[in-house]
Amino acid sequence: MPVLDQEPSKGLQSGDVNMYFTVHIWISSVHWKMHERIKCFTNNKGCMVFNYRLLDFYDILLEEMIHHTLIKYSLFLSQFTNSANSCCQQVQLHLYAFKIRKMLELTQFCMSRTAQALPKLPLPALRDTLEMYLRCMKHLLTEEQFNKTQHVVQKFGAPGGVGELLQSKLMERRDKQANWVYDYWLKDMYLNNRLALPINSSPVMVFPQQHFKAPIDSLRFAAHLISGALEYKTLLDAHALPVEYARGQLAGTPLCMEQYYRLFTSYRLPGPERDTLVAQESSVMPEPEHIIVACKNQFFVLDVVINFRRLNERDLLTQLEKIARMADSKEERLPPIGLLTSDGRTEWAESRSVLMRESTNRDSLDMIERCLCLVCLDDASGLELNDTTRATLMLHAGGAAKNGGNRWYDKPMQFVVGADGCCGVVCEHSAFEGIVLVQCTEYLLKYMIGSPSKLVRAASVSELPAPRRLRWKCTPDIHKLLASSADRLQREVNNLDMNVHKFNDYGKEFIKKQKMSPDAYIQVALQLAYYRCHGRPVSTYESASIRRFQQGRVDNIRSATAEALAFVRAMTDGKLGTNDAEKMEMLQSAISAQTKYTILAITGMAIDNHILGLRELAHELKMEKPEIFKDEAHLISNHFILSTSQVPTTVEMFCSYGPVVPNGYGACYNPQSDHIIFSVSSFHESSQTCSAEFVKILVQGLLDMRDLCNKCNRGSNPTEQRQGQKLERHTQTDTKWQSKPPARPTDLTKNRQTPPQVLLTTPGQTKAEAQTQTSSEESDGDSKERK
Repeated sequence: MPVLDQEPSKGLQSGDVNMYFTVHIWISSVHWKMHERIKCFTNNKGCMVFNYRLLDFYDILLEEMIHHTLIKYSLFLSQFTNSANSCCQQVQLHLYAFKIRKMLELTQFCMSRTAQALPKLPLPALRDTLEMYLRCMKHLLTEEQFNKTQHVVQKFGAPGGVGELLQSKLMERRDKQANWVYDYWLKDMYLNNRLALPINSSPVMVFPQQHFKAPIDSLRFAAHLISGALEYKTLLDAHALPVEYARGQLAGTPLCMEQYYRLFTSYRLPGPERDTLVAQESSVMPEPEHIIVACKNQFFVLDVVINFRRLNERDLLTQLEKIARMADSKEERLPPIGLLTSDGRTEWAESRSVLMRESTNRDSLDMIERCLCLVCLDDASGLELNDTTRATLMLHAGGAAKNGGNRWYDKPMQFVVGADGCCGVVCEHSAFEGIVLVQCTEYLLKYMIGSPSKLVRAASVSELPAPRRLRWKCTPDIHKLLASSADRLQREVNNLDMNVHKFNDYGKEFIKKQKMSPDAYIQVALQLAYYRCHGRPVSTYESASIRRFQQGRVDNIRSATAEALAFVRAMTDGKLGTNDAEKMEMLQSAISAQTKYTILAITGMAIDNHILGLRELAHELKMEKPEIFKDEAHLISNHFILSTSQVPTTVEMFCSYGPVVPNGYGACYNPQSDHIIFSVSSFHESSQTCSAEFVKILVQGLLDMRDLCNKCNRGSNPTEQRQGQKLERHTQTDTKWQSKPPARPTDLTKNRQTPPQVLLTTPGQTKAEAQTQTSSEESDGDSKERK
């Protein structure tokens, strides 16, 4: 049990009349009653678990304590003063604050014990990982490369060798820590990465296009959004979010919830060599409790709690109107300091150290880093808005010439409200996975749809203090740093090649009718698209949730399987000896292989985290780097040219992110019942990639796979088809999908057509897929090139 307050001291005098007297009166009896009833709320192992009956019981006891305390206190107070009523009202506020604190203590204690009840992440056997590593890499390497790799792996895993030593050390680490790979993974995936956060690391959720008729409409939208965010934070503060359970494969397992509690309480602190994920300690009434509003590249402090009361929507709108007027004042406008956060992490760390030399800047940085979240009121971009444009603007804000300085990329949650209706969320990814972002934003959108605006009915706090503009003292050095950051951001803006496409021919319902996993099916389609574009398979990343375990984040599903390669070759290379029935068998084999590896990943038995742990432990022990980690295969295996992620939603929105390597693609997809939304990104500077061409080929591949399924389902049986069925092929397949990879035309960028705008309709919430558990729980484009 949490430690409760001790009994009050005796011999109180009139000067001792204060909060400490009131909050101690009945604690002893409450504590005793809790011990009497605690057995009702333990599991069969004697471990207390989270239980709402326990909270109800504690709530009743605290109410009883408050009631009797106020009676005693009023009688006691009447001996010394004639203003007992006003004093009692003040004390009542303190008592209820005390009650909230005690309820939170108990809730947090119960939740922590529940989290501890989750199993630890298992450690795969070294032999299993090494064998799977060779199977995953064989078809991605030349024969010469594979022979060398096979020799290196055998040496690493030999009895008494380096591999066994590192494995034994990892086993010791697993016994001592809640999650043996978490710290290694967090540093490798995010904190060690020196690339700028926009495009390279921070995913975005793109909201439906809004149609604001006047400037006040965007502020109303922002006020409503903030109100919803505060409601969600209230749930987090009370630990009232219900524990989630796994769906799909191995359904029903409770999932780790700790990522949710970093939504509004963390930030990423830049460092010269490695960043730090700072998680602030939660408290009942933080001082101050505020958000930061960015408007015209200026930052304003908006307190959301004033006089112990949370601002209602009318108050929030009033404050936002004040901020908009203050931001319009050109005389007080300050340089766009937010641009510095868009820079590379080492560059931003150096710039931050320059800013910190001035006390004014230190105060402003402190207010931003401790805020709950950012709300970015963007100016209209002046661009024609379609889904591709809106995704692009969410990722980089249009650069310094548009809203690039209207961001602070270190904060986990930045809600963007554009005057032109371009709205969404920018996420700093180190604190949590995509499922947390999706669940939070879905809550907000459903809140805004289901909760009418309360701008008129609610009572307001009188005489609201004006929001405060954050000040910056900018030296010539800072101005130079700002210019450099602006230039680098503009290069990123010019380099991004984004294409968002809504595939309308079918969705996951058609795929499920084929008795196939929608996620595995789409992954095979992505393999087909890349092979048709480039004539070879490549290392592929798909994130898989490992939240079944304590502090679980993700591992990698290696989608470029040998079975997928056999299928895409049969669909591409035009071998006349392969008929439709054989292709169908290959497709089913590819999907089966994908699903089997998915189960390995979600049960903690995949290879990527294990190999990472072995490598990092060798470095930690100051060993000479083992040959397996210097081998060319290791570099190829972690150069994720295809970075993929399924991010399904139940409301109208979609996710986007950038590629993780210079010659790669970021491919995010949102499967719905009758359509699939694809968001594909690449870099213009790479002569090997083109997002529009990839999407075009992906669409054709999906149509070919549908036709194959339909033909085979209509056929009499596979044997008859093998013996006598005449092979049918699309004309385009005969003429285009040959083994030689198509060259990228030199003028492809100039002739690229703008895809049709994705017109989303709000999908109904559907049952989770029964055949796969992948990133439908946590898939968020968090893949990267491991170095």
